[in-house]
Amino acid sequence: MQTTAFGNDGESLAKVYLMKKGYRFIRRNFKSAHGEIDLIMEDGETLVFVEVKSRHNRRYGEPVESVRPVKQQHIRYTARMYLLGRRIEGRRIRFDVVEILAEPGGTARYRHIKNAF
Repeated sequence: MQTTAFGNDGESLAKVYLMKKGYRFIRRNFKSAHGEIDLIMEDGETLVFVEVKSRHNRRYGEPVESVRPVKQQHIRYTARMYLLGRRIEGRRIRFDVVEILAEPGGTARYRHIKNAF
C-alpha cells in the first residue's frame, strides 16, 4: 500500500476509533499555510486537535516520537488559524496523538495519547 493511502486509511481508522470512544467528529484534514490537522474532534466540551501516526512497524521508534517540537508548533499554529477563522474564543482545547500500528493479518493496534503536547 502506498504511504499516502496508508495515511488516509489511518486517519479513517482513528476517526472511527475515537467516535466509538464517544468523540464527535468535526473536520478532517484542515490545512493552513504552515500545516495540517488530521482530525478535529469534540470530547465533551473540549475541542481536540488530533495528529494521526500510522506505521507498519516500530523500526524507526514509536510513532508519537515523530511528532517533534517543530511539528507541534505547526499543529498549534494551524489550530490557532482554525479557531480564529471561526471566531472561537474561550474554549478548552487539547492536542492528542493517535498511533495506529498495522499488524500482520490486517489487524490494527491503537494507542491514544491525550494531551500529547
